[in-house]
Amino acid sequence: MKRTSLFLFLTAAGASIQAAPVNVLFVAVDDLRPELGCYGYAHMVTPNIDRLAENGLLFEQAYCQQAICAPSRISIMTGLRPDTTKVYTLEQPLDEELPDTLTVVQHFHTSGYKTIGLGKIYHHTNDDHEFWDVLDRCSAPTYASNENLELVERLTTEANERKIKKNSKEYRHYIAGPPYESADVPDNIYGDGLMADRAIEEIRDLDERPFFLAVGFKKPHLAFVAPKKYWDLYDASRIEIPSKEMPAGAPEEAFTSWGELRNYHGVPQQGDVSDELARNLIHGYRASVSYIDAQLGRILDELEQKDLLKNTLIVLWGDHGWKLGDYGDWCKHTNFELDTHVPLIYSGPGVPRGKRSKALVEYVDIFPTLADGCGLPVPEVEGISSLPLFENPDRSWKKAAFSQYPRNGGMGYTLRSGTWRYTEWRNRAGAVTARELYNHAGSDIATVNLADHPEYSEILARMEALMRAGPAGSLPES
Repeated sequence: MKRTSLFLFLTAAGASIQAAPVNVLFVAVDDLRPELGCYGYAHMVTPNIDRLAENGLLFEQAYCQQAICAPSRISIMTGLRPDTTKVYTLEQPLDEELPDTLTVVQHFHTSGYKTIGLGKIYHHTNDDHEFWDVLDRCSAPTYASNENLELVERLTTEANERKIKKNSKEYRHYIAGPPYESADVPDNIYGDGLMADRAIEEIRDLDERPFFLAVGFKKPHLAFVAPKKYWDLYDASRIEIPSKEMPAGAPEEAFTSWGELRNYHGVPQQGDVSDELARNLIHGYRASVSYIDAQLGRILDELEQKDLLKNTLIVLWGDHGWKLGDYGDWCKHTNFELDTHVPLIYSGPGVPRGKRSKALVEYVDIFPTLADGCGLPVPEVEGISSLPLFENPDRSWKKAAFSQYPRNGGMGYTLRSGTWRYTEWRNRAGAVTARELYNHAGSDIATVNLADHPEYSEILARMEALMRAGPAGSLPES
């Protein structure tokens, strides 16, 4: 084996959930914000995610460690924070950056589990490849309509004629198609439907080993492509365009130029998108969420038919949030609540049914929670097992949840505590150059930066103290 563990194991506290091996269904969703029916958004059509919540435990205040794909996913898979992994960008594969670090896949694989990785689990396809018994990206063409396929073909021809270097950022930008599509096609014409087909095949081909089945849905990541029937679930005329008003007093570092969206054909390279385009993008995002919800339902139905649900611990997570025109901003890549606040649902043996928890939890907690829930040794990582919250969802827990995002050679550090989000922007030398303080008592939307308001100095001092104490200083009492 290339990778060996550098971490010690701790014995799981208390008895395991049950004596028989517990299977795992590990569901990753790309760019999924907690705008779901079970999170109180009645306009969203997500019956299968809602079903998972009805049969399990939903965390209302879960947070990712960095609002970008690769660092977030590596943090989840290792239980380590970005400042420990040193993975801050998309260009840092796990197998190159952290070849000797224990991962959740390795842990379950070496514990005798059949490990199956379908779709997007890591940002880099081959990460952890030696510890997957089955690894399938489940790739499919991005577009299905003839119009868009012809457009991409024409753009590709033009790029080649201009001798733009293939696989370069400029080339990928040049040949990009539109940011959304609604084709009247079967679910498995697009990648996530194909992946659900593969997951069902793997469930039907299980052997006597317990399984760790990881299913990584690629939507609702751009481009927002989904079969027409999912677009038809939403009335475009009822979609409201979010306010483009930025939080008063927010520093320049807080925002991005949302270059990810600008990479797509027909999106302006500068300035705002039109209301028509914004409405189509929001429509496409919601349709894509309903599309992956339907694929999750197919997988859950297959597990139920095989009588496997009763002994399968399920976790559903989205790697980070996403802005849909909020503040006139799009995509992720910030420390705002909209980017760092994420969905997290557990279901299965040992998990209470139909419960919700307001406890602050973080994605570094997923690895130790799964190990603990399956009766495996709990790794010594920077997250902690959430099993005590399974037993009592209302118990006192972490004082703060921490995230971060690099900017201009420095780093922005942020935390959520109570109703407050506090952020410090630090330069290369580590000096604090800007602060943000928002009250999220009523909404995930930030409105006014209160960091320089004297009447909030006491709260600001409390948040600064939490930041100085760091994650280790915010752990719950044993």
